[in-house]
Order: sequence, then C-alpha cells, then structure tokens
Amino acid sequence: MTGSISSSGYRGSSSDEGVRVLQQDSSIHGSFEFPPNFTVVRLESTLNRLWRKHKHKASNSSPDSPSISICFSGVSAMHRVGSAGNTSNSVRPRKEKRLTYVLSDVDDTKHCAGVNCLALLKSSATDGCDYLFTGSRDGTLKRWALAGDEATCSATFESHVDWVNDAVIAGGNTLVSCSSDTTLKTWNCFSDGTCTTTLRQHSDYVTCLAAARKNSNVVASGGLGGEVFIWDLEAALTPTSKTSDATEDDCSNGIHAPGNSLPITSLRSISSSNSISLHTTQAHGYVPIAAKGHKESVYALGMNDSGTLLVSGGTEKVVRVWDPRNGSKTMKLRGHTDNIRALLLDSTGRLCLSGSSDSMIRLWDLGQQRCVHSYAVHTDSVWALASTSTFSHVYSGGRDLSLYLTDLATRESILLCTKEHPISQLALHDDGIWVATTDSSKVFQRGGSFLAGNLSFSRARASLEGSTPVPVYKEPSFTIPGTPGIVQHEILNNRRHVLTKDTTGSVKLWEITRGIVVKDYGEVSFDEKKEELFEMVSIPAWFTVDTRLGSLSVHLDTPQCFSAEMYSADLNIVGKPEDDKVNLARETLKGLLAHWLTRRRQRFGSQASANGEVSSGKDISARSHTLSRIEVDGNAENDSMVYPPFEFSTASSPSIITEGSQGGPWRKKITDLDGTEDEKDFPWWCLDCVLNNRLPPRENTKCSFYLHPCEGSAVQILTQGKLSAPRILRMYKVINYVVEKMVLDKPLDNTDGTFAPGLPGGQLQHPAIGGDGSFRSGLKPWQKIKPSIEILCNNQVLPPDMSLATVRAYIWKKSEDLVLNYRVVQGRVEPRPMVMKTLCFV
Repeated sequence: MTGSISSSGYRGSSSDEGVRVLQQDSSIHGSFEFPPNFTVVRLESTLNRLWRKHKHKASNSSPDSPSISICFSGVSAMHRVGSAGNTSNSVRPRKEKRLTYVLSDVDDTKHCAGVNCLALLKSSATDGCDYLFTGSRDGTLKRWALAGDEATCSATFESHVDWVNDAVIAGGNTLVSCSSDTTLKTWNCFSDGTCTTTLRQHSDYVTCLAAARKNSNVVASGGLGGEVFIWDLEAALTPTSKTSDATEDDCSNGIHAPGNSLPITSLRSISSSNSISLHTTQAHGYVPIAAKGHKESVYALGMNDSGTLLVSGGTEKVVRVWDPRNGSKTMKLRGHTDNIRALLLDSTGRLCLSGSSDSMIRLWDLGQQRCVHSYAVHTDSVWALASTSTFSHVYSGGRDLSLYLTDLATRESILLCTKEHPISQLALHDDGIWVATTDSSKVFQRGGSFLAGNLSFSRARASLEGSTPVPVYKEPSFTIPGTPGIVQHEILNNRRHVLTKDTTGSVKLWEITRGIVVKDYGEVSFDEKKEELFEMVSIPAWFTVDTRLGSLSVHLDTPQCFSAEMYSADLNIVGKPEDDKVNLARETLKGLLAHWLTRRRQRFGSQASANGEVSSGKDISARSHTLSRIEVDGNAENDSMVYPPFEFSTASSPSIITEGSQGGPWRKKITDLDGTEDEKDFPWWCLDCVLNNRLPPRENTKCSFYLHPCEGSAVQILTQGKLSAPRILRMYKVINYVVEKMVLDKPLDNTDGTFAPGLPGGQLQHPAIGGDGSFRSGLKPWQKIKPSIEILCNNQVLPPDMSLATVRAYIWKKSEDLVLNYRVVQGRVEPRPMVMKTLCFV
C-alpha cells in the first residue's frame, strides 16, 4: 500500500513504524510504502505519536497549523493532532505501565537542561530574602535564595515527569507550574519541595500560564491542544468532599498514600455562552472554566493585575482577548504573520505587548482594538518579554541570542547583551534582570543596572548607516551555573553500560544497573571511544534509553525487560555458584526499591525475607494468578535468597517515573520513598517481581542448534536431532557435553555441570556446581578446563567463554538454526581464544 502525507506546521524529521518524514522549512510532504497490514488507524496513531514526540521541540522553530493530511489512492483523511491526548477510541491493546529511572552523577542543586521559565518572589520583610524559582527541561523546579551576589539552591520541586514549561506565583506563597506531562501542579513556595495538588484537565502539553497579581485565586493555562482553562485556585485546593475519583490528586509528589482523601469541590455555575465548555472528565472533581475558540496550539498568555482580562496567542497568528470571569470572547487582533510566542498586559489591561516568530514586537490598544506601534528590534523569533512597572520600556529576547531594551514611546532600542544560546525567559529584579537560556551550563544570568531613559541606539538608524550595534554589557554581573546536559548516547553490546556525550563534549561511561559513572574519558571522540569499547557479545535489549530530560532516562517495559540474564561469575558475585543465572531487570528493580522495601518493613512491622518481601494488605499474587500472566521462575526461590540487589548510589540517587492503576504518572527520588506509597501507585508487574519474586512469561530464552562432527572427521556422530540450551550457555559447556558423550575423557572438573547424555528432547542442562570445591579459586570455568575437543562454527574455532547467542549473532549470521561442529585435538591443548575487547562476558 502506498500513500502520502503532508503537514502545514512541522519542522523536524523522524521515523516510526515504516513512516519517514522529510524535512522542509514550513511543511512536510512525502510518499511512503506501508506494510500490507498497516491500517489507517495504525497510521494515524503512528503520526499522532510522531507529532507529540517532536512538536514541542519543533515549536522552537516555527510550527503553524498542527494538522496532518493522509491520502491513499484518492482517499483522504484529516488527522487533527490537537486532540492527541484523547486515546479513548484507540483500538490497540492496553500496554502495561512502564517504569523509568532517571540517573544523575551530580548533586541535586543544579539543573541539567535548559531553563524554560523564571518566577521571582519578593520578600515582604525589609531584611528578608528574595527567591527566584526556575523551571527546567530536566522536569524539575528549583528555589534559589538570593542574597547579594549569592544564590543558594534551597529546594528542588520534583514531581513533573516531563519538561517544565512555565511557572507563576499566585497569592504570595503558591507556586503553580505546568509541564509537557499535560498537568499543572501547585506547591507551597516555602516548602521542602512537596507537591500539594496535581490538576489534570489538558489533553496535550501545557505550554504557558498567566496569573493575576491582585487576585491570588485566578490562574490561566494554555497548551498544544488548543485549550485555555481558567482556574480558581481557592476552589481547586479546598476539599468539600472525599472520593478517590477526583481530578486533583492530594498527594506527595503525585503519589496517593493509603487512606489519603482527595480534595473535591462542587461544580461551579458559569455563563451559558457558546464560548464556554465544561470538561467533566471526573464526575465529582473541580472543573475549570474552558475558554473555547482556539483551533490550534496556544503558546502565550497574559493577564492584567485584577484578573479581569486575559489574552492568548499561538499558531493562529492572532491575539485573542477573553473575559476570564466567564470565559467569553471579547475580541481578536490580527497583525502578526507568524506564531505568537510572548504576551504582556499592563496593570489596567488597556495596553498589550506581543512578541512573535515573525521577529516583530507589537503594541496593541485594546480600547481601540488595533496595533498602535510595531518594533522591528530582533532578527529572529521573539520568545520573551518583560516590561517596566510603568509599561514605558520593554526588555525582549529570543532566538537571535540578543537582549534588547526598547522605549515604547520613542521606539528607540539598545542592545544590552548577546548570549551564546537562545533566550527563553526574562524576570526583572530591582535594578537588574534575570535571563534564562536554553543552555544548561549557564542557565540564568542577571544583568547590571541600566537607566531605562538613557537610550542611545536606534535600530532604524543603525540600519541606514550600515553600523552594527555593540552590546552594553560583555558579561553578566552574576551567573547561576547548571551542569552540562547529555546530548548523545549509545547502549553498548553488554547491555549494562551506556556511553554518553554532554554539551561540553565530555564522554562518560555509565553502568545503568548501579546508576553510576564508571569512567569519565573527558573530551574525546565519541565515535572512536564507542568503537574501542565494542564487545563481541549478544544480549537481549532489556531496556531503552533517552536523554530528553538532559540526563539518562532508563525505561523498563514488561516482559521485555526480563529477557536478559548473566552468570553470577560475570557479575563478580562472591561465594555463589559461578554458572548460576541472574536476571538483570529483577535485581535492578530490587535495587531501585530497596529503600522503599526497608521503610515498608518498618511500617508494617512484620518480618521480611532477605529480599525485603513483606505481607501485603493487597495481595499482588492473587491478582497475578487471576490474570494468568505470572510464572514463577525456576530459580526464583533460590535467587531471592542468595543474590543481593544491585546497589544504587545514595549520594546522587536516581528518580523513579512510573504510573500505577490510580492517579497519573509521578516522579520521586528513590531515597524519598517512605513506604507509605500505595501499591496501586506502582505497576503491578514491578511489585510482583520485587515483593513476590515472580517474573512474567518471557520470549524464548533458548537457542536451538545442531551439533555435528567436522566434515572429513572420523569422530563419531553424537546426535542426529536438534539440541536446545539457554542463550547464555558457554562453549565450554558444549565441550564438556561432547567429551562426556564420546566417553573419550572426562573434564578435569567433573562437577562443573557437564551435560548428561541421552537427555529427553535434546535438552542440554547444566545443574548447579557441586560443593566439593574442585574449582581452583579465582579462575573462571573456561580458564579451568583443558579440553581435547574444539567447537567450530563456519570453520572458525570458538573460544570457550563465548555464548550461544554471541556465536549466532557474530559467527553464524543466519536466520536458520545454528550449526556447531566439533573435532578432536591431538593431545591436550589450551583453548585458542578469539581476540576480544571486553567489559564483561555473558
């Protein structure tokens, strides 16, 4: 089946399920070949995911109308991505909840990705401390105590599971934030970082907020779904009834504790205007006023001090004006030729400033309903505006890396400074201004004092004279640094290490089963280091990784995550049988939840087993048997007693991002889990693994192969049938099997698990090593045998430490069953190993 696709507002490129999107400046067009079973529903779902994955990043370019047109041989279907959050009509089977953990190798006092928003809280006391709040693409907010030329991070607000896009302060002590995770969250400005309420109403990324300075209860939010909501915080935060089906989650970092009640308020009566709609996604939850009118994404909001006027703008290139008290439309202002990215209202609501991707700043008189001035200050998109208290001058910054100050009356501008990265947000502070950039290493800076009335440079005059403006300031007066964000990564073949490169070019090697950096290589070639660390090993892909948050996010999905196993000898587990199998995901999960298990034991006061298992109030095992999805691993009972979980660092502990059967996604550091979290806040498969030591059914972990004598060899034929063994089985096991079957000689170590001849079904088994201590201490199994048999594949001698999976992937290289050959070596010889670069063997 062939088809074509076009979009009027996407800049970027990606590929997903056979769909390849071609990049152009303002639209995408392409022709594709789809699999025979690729239905329109699947294609629309694919495009939906593709758009959601990239459109927020693409918004920094200049997206226009967010619509995608699909054509198949004359049949056309229109897919509106504005409703991307609505998945109720999806025909795909329900996918189990994912567990993600985010790694960090530094302390928690710095952002590791660009800063999207700033909010300043002035102290009411004369000798009090001012606070600066920053929201970042790393998914966190931070509070900075400002004292002179010092800024100290006094709290980290962690609960959002995606980029924090905007933040405002309402009522003097309430911080409201919005995120690409489609939620708004409220926080006490002076708390230790605990989320007080999560508001869920948007169907797509929430991009902007606006608050009324003199009305502490009113906050507006807008997003990519074309929705604008007006929230009454007092009504939203005040509980009037108790139920578990609320829109707001009265939680700590988004987690419901057992017995917690959720704040519910009565429905509010509003005008019956056609511009208003009530979204009753929750039967008894508080519902905000929805101002309907936008057909496309909303990127900017502005509100006057009293909360009686609201302006909004986005990809429709018009400024819409609303009455936030009832959500009704007031007017629509046209003039910009590209997306509107920033809006400001004066205290009275008479004047409005707008910044656009067309590089223009416009001043609107809402009373006259027209543009009264245009300012051609920037050479690229205007992303941030901040005005003086009298609304006589405006600071502006954006994609052209420049910060300007413009006199709104005379239209003269002066270049204050230029940056190395785009300016995302501005915040005035006394005689200076804080500047946030998209770079994490210098995330926000304060410029020096500047007399607003002393303007000496006119952009128009400079253009006529052919001169270049010179910045007033070369360096900021103060900088709060961040840490370099990760921009490139590669999962190594051993499936335990990930190589990363950050914005400074520094290359590091991570071990994801412990969450630490095992080697910092400094500024070296990423590709050369990747080739240097290559290992000829084959292990199933049991996790995925992304760096969207500026750090490593490791994703575990069931049942794929349980497909990788390693021998205890390769993990350096002391005092245990060397060829016992260890499931990597199981021990990783136990390590991540070790602190939670300890607190849970203390809370329940019950005796627990060595792996932290406790009696549960809600029996996970009962549910598991009901769903018929769980099987007990053959070594589960033994493993749970003898293998300690992988140990994660507590100095820079990872954060968990997951979702249970209630509420929504949440994020929390593993050391902040206190044992009060309800089981329903975790994926059931995760708890069943950690608490009950059970694993779900996995894909075939066996490898089928034939074992034949080498061509021309006089060696006897041992078997005509197909054999089957675990994928991680080593060649020395096959050698032992051949030796024992041929009855030529017995291996030096008769207790290492040699294969018994004549096993039913051709199954190769390797029982646990006996307890006679015949192995020499400190030697791996393949170092202890001196076989008189060689195993070959494609006429290549295989080293005894190579696994069946590795042989199939790198030596056999065919889809059909593996064929191994054996031959007798005259006399006893040491095995001839293949030259291999290794970090660990499987």
